[in-house]
Amino acid sequence: MTEETQLEARLEEQDTFEPPESFVEQANVSEEEIYEEFDEPEAWERAAELLEWESGWDEVLDDSDEPFYEWFCGGEVNASFNCVDRHLADRGDETAIDWVGELGETRTYTYEELHREVNEFAAALRAQGVEEDDIVTLYLPMVPELPVAMLACARIGAPHSVVFAGFSADALAERMNAADSETLVTCDGYYRRGDALDHLSKARDGLAATENDVTTIVVDRLGDEADTTVADDEHVYSDLLNAHEETTVEPVTRDAEDMLFLMYTSGTTGKPKGVKHTTGGYLSYAAWTSHAVLDIKPEDTYWCSADIGWITGHSYIVYGPLALGTTTVMYEGTPDYPEKDRLWDIVEEYDVTQLYTAPTAIRAFMKWGPEYPDRHDLSSLRLLGTVGEPINPRAWKWYYTHIGSEECPVVDTWWQTETGGMMITTLPAVGTMKPGSAGRPLPGVSADIVDAAGEPVEAGRAGYLVVNKPWPGMLRTLYNNDERFINEYWDEYSVRERDQWVYSPEDGAKIDDDGYITILGRVDDVLNVSGHRLGTMEIESAIVGVEGVAEAAIVGGDHEMKGEAVYAYVITEEGQTENESFRAEIVEAVESAIGPIARPEAVVFTPELPKTRSGKIMRRLLEDIANGDSIGNTSTLRNPDVVDDIQHKVQHD
Repeated sequence: MTEETQLEARLEEQDTFEPPESFVEQANVSEEEIYEEFDEPEAWERAAELLEWESGWDEVLDDSDEPFYEWFCGGEVNASFNCVDRHLADRGDETAIDWVGELGETRTYTYEELHREVNEFAAALRAQGVEEDDIVTLYLPMVPELPVAMLACARIGAPHSVVFAGFSADALAERMNAADSETLVTCDGYYRRGDALDHLSKARDGLAATENDVTTIVVDRLGDEADTTVADDEHVYSDLLNAHEETTVEPVTRDAEDMLFLMYTSGTTGKPKGVKHTTGGYLSYAAWTSHAVLDIKPEDTYWCSADIGWITGHSYIVYGPLALGTTTVMYEGTPDYPEKDRLWDIVEEYDVTQLYTAPTAIRAFMKWGPEYPDRHDLSSLRLLGTVGEPINPRAWKWYYTHIGSEECPVVDTWWQTETGGMMITTLPAVGTMKPGSAGRPLPGVSADIVDAAGEPVEAGRAGYLVVNKPWPGMLRTLYNNDERFINEYWDEYSVRERDQWVYSPEDGAKIDDDGYITILGRVDDVLNVSGHRLGTMEIESAIVGVEGVAEAAIVGGDHEMKGEAVYAYVITEEGQTENESFRAEIVEAVESAIGPIARPEAVVFTPELPKTRSGKIMRRLLEDIANGDSIGNTSTLRNPDVVDDIQHKVQHD
């Protein structure tokens, strides 16, 4: 038996891992007592004190109008000042942003340089007529001008709405119209896998469907490779900076409850929801979770590999890290271009201390093999994190071993756009790590697993995750739609203990005897099989409980007799044989857990599931495959090729 095989065998037997003593000794948070200290809302002052406020708050939490909670009431604060200006005295010459382009270009912004460009662009926005509380839409890829624009908006009190660059022209128009936005910052294009992509034409197509006259500002990313030229009625970003060279803009005083940004996310009705995050509570929460969970210190070089077009990038590339005065890394490209060791090359080159990435990426790293990270010195890493979806134990252990050399704690974090920051995870210097389980709710966060009636479920049983105490990073409402805010998040379950509202994130989960929560995935669908309503989450939980299964997705397919039939798409763990015997084992597990009525009509083995770039399974596509329907738009998928693979499997299995 090789040393590698012995290592894998030993890890396979381990269910828990303790944080390394060397990590605990230097951690920002290392005391178990912190959970007790956060019993009362006033404890959140500890998070707010990570910021510099213009004036203090009169009340930490106003819960008089549930669920429209308000935090740090009366306090005044500016996010741009906290992420840039206040670091100038001690860290002006230190790096704020290290940017790596896909073609190998690099750009570095010190805090002084970031301050200069943020001020110049803030002045440019004002000169274009942007006023306090006007919403500015940012339709940009992973270029440094994106965080600059975000901070410039925050500086003048204009909320930003970032639209992911991979979204379509229609999606841009829909979001701009919903936000009543009259200013767009976009770019000529960007690179993906070495190819120059035309982004400006897509932005113009979107603008053609907007309801307002829009001022457009264009960042030059491609230079001479751009297929389009800036029109006479469009403004060039660099020209605006030159026109306002060395201009300084005083940060606008913002109330803690003033809006910092909108982020549109998918909704159950199909129309995107404008999630509203405010300045004081959100920024305090992003900074505190960055400090406590990611263990960020000013001297670190920290890397979150997400896209700023998603909430992860907002909280843990821009606002959290920069509020703490650290160096944050941005990367434009994909992890396997030009080679499959691109990420590890960046970790080594920049001496990255924390890496926060998605389980999907980790599974790809596993598939490619350890020889790619083994080429590089990754000893600078101190902490590893995962975000976006649950991570299975095998992938967790591979990450812990081959990337962290068993010396880095792994924080498996659950949260979402609406929560603003991490909610469930281990504190890396406090909690025992359990691969496959996110961990306990963070200090000050109270969560339960309940059944459909709102009653707590037994340990080990699947249920619905609910959060039953407010927290500073929470969304305040949905933009211009308080009614939908209540209906979608606060009115689904009947848990009213202590006459208190309960927040429902629409995720399934289970809890163990130690209070550790395992996330089972979205509660997206209820199937109607022969008149019986079956929750997809419950069936998926039964399948994932089969040894050898890494992940599962359940959808309904048309059936002549039953109305709907259960179709199971299953990802197996590495080394698991995919045969009829294993299919039968999965079917038996479902029948045993739920009953014969839930028996899958088909079990389809697939190496991947179609997922959006934020990690959500595109069940609609799986339903189309099950029904033999034509496949709709796959442009928003991060792995569109997998759809053809699954279709082929269904047709030939």
